[in-house]
Amino acid sequence: MKIFKYNEKVQFPIEKLSVAMGNFDGLHLGHRSVIDLARPKQSSEKFGVLTFDPHPREFFFPDQKPFRLMAQTTKYMKLKTLGVDILLEVPFTKQLSVLDPNDFVNKVLHQYFHLDHVVIGADFKFGHQRKGDAKLLKSIGSSLGIKVTVASIIKNEMTEISSTAIRKALKNGFPERASKMLGEWYSVVGEVIEGDKRGRTLGYPTVNLELDNLHLPKFGIYSAVVKILTGKHKGSYSAAVSIGERPTYGKQKPNLEAHILNFSDDIYGEEVSVSLICFQRPETKFSSSEKLIEQMQKDCIIAKQVTKKIGM
Repeated sequence: MKIFKYNEKVQFPIEKLSVAMGNFDGLHLGHRSVIDLARPKQSSEKFGVLTFDPHPREFFFPDQKPFRLMAQTTKYMKLKTLGVDILLEVPFTKQLSVLDPNDFVNKVLHQYFHLDHVVIGADFKFGHQRKGDAKLLKSIGSSLGIKVTVASIIKNEMTEISSTAIRKALKNGFPERASKMLGEWYSVVGEVIEGDKRGRTLGYPTVNLELDNLHLPKFGIYSAVVKILTGKHKGSYSAAVSIGERPTYGKQKPNLEAHILNFSDDIYGEEVSVSLICFQRPETKFSSSEKLIEQMQKDCIIAKQVTKKIGM
């Protein structure tokens, strides 16, 4: 996948490109339907995704709690897996934020990127103060020779599929609901960092991941699957995962600790994906290390049973 950043000083080298446009946080089933509509019928033709960085919400509300469902690097990795050939990244700046809808379409989509087909979700908004919508984009596009396709909002048996609905499911401790909307297990991807090694001292070594700039699921213990993506231990493993502040040892910065069942090798620096299967119990402060170990034994038994049901 080739990545091009919007830069007025550098000429964009591709003519007549079909793209899906949006923020695509989480790349859920609704996002994938938008991307599929941008995919040309001829497999030999290339197509792209146009997205914004930072997310407009981060630009306008920099002090807000992190809300992203995935890191930007994870999103790009998944877009590549989905077969996207070209990624167009538009820096969301003050200058861009004040462009009215007509200027955005004319200047960015038409004059710079030379797009001939744009696909958006039905709820997509653009331009200064979000004044642009699907109807307006179709109108402006038709005057510039840009075909605009609007993808319908997808629903499942519970709700409309959206990044907001996924965040709510995770915050309430229902990763399985989030996964149904994502079309795959909700996962946190990152590089294994060195922790305080307390888990190893207790007999339960953990894989540690930072959760910086990500939406935080409900604090507690989860049954999970850890997929080691790099190094000599590549593969998928059952795990019990703790997400939270580890209150037994004093409130700390939230992080993710995964105890891989029947695994004790060091994998510092390796890339892993931690998929949350189901919530087991809330985060608890224990009166002693012995009480904590006793509960961890129970957590691991439950995690083994749960992951066995999904073929681990």
